[in-house]
Amino acid sequence: MNTAIKRILFLIVIIGIWQLVFTAGIFEEIVFPAPISVAEALYVGFADGDFVGALGASFKHLFMGLSLAILLGTMLGVILGKSKQADETAGMYLIALQSIPSIVWVPLAIMLFGFTEFAVVFVVVLGGTFVMALNVRSAIHSVPPQLVRAARTMGTNGAPLFFRVEVPSSVPYFITGIRLAWAFSWRALMAGELLSNGPGLGYSLRYAQDYARMDQVVAIIIIIGVIGAVVDQLVFSKFEKSVMRRWGLAKS
Repeated sequence: MNTAIKRILFLIVIIGIWQLVFTAGIFEEIVFPAPISVAEALYVGFADGDFVGALGASFKHLFMGLSLAILLGTMLGVILGKSKQADETAGMYLIALQSIPSIVWVPLAIMLFGFTEFAVVFVVVLGGTFVMALNVRSAIHSVPPQLVRAARTMGTNGAPLFFRVEVPSSVPYFITGIRLAWAFSWRALMAGELLSNGPGLGYSLRYAQDYARMDQVVAIIIIIGVIGAVVDQLVFSKFEKSVMRRWGLAKS
């Protein structure tokens, strides 16, 4: 059976179970909306333009934060990968920072920037920078020593060695780092917007919760999940697999 058909059938089963639970009245309707109510909330939200505007604001925050996270994470990862002293000192703290949930940074962001878009971008940057840095560091450490020795034997050292040997060899890990940075930044974005006063999906989610609109709450949660899955599968996953095949690290 085709994978797409399997996924559609699985989704139908989940919606069927959802409807059965709603019909059984296990939860109050205000807490557990029916699938049709959520579908109506999705339709109205997009038809009125509310969800479109929220999506636009969220992607704006994400683009700004993720771009900075990739840049800063790459620079930090290169420093840790090339400097043994930096890796032995700051490397441990980088792992500790990466393990901190994104929502923990929100109070600090609010104290620094207030309830502004800069606070949201700040949280997104922190959400993606550390995982990007760790992957870039691992990429540099994973360069086969024989390639480095062969290049040095042919008189390549310093910056030429880094750009001609280490960077090309690190590309697959770099792409994986970007994919993970996107995932972490997307989650960080929702955490930042949830407690902000600016536009975005997170703010819309909190607004719906404040007014007990659980149909909108579930609708926005579905949008967040679908965007995360679609972007990962159709963009980053395919790009990563393409790079892996080109570098001979995956089956063609």
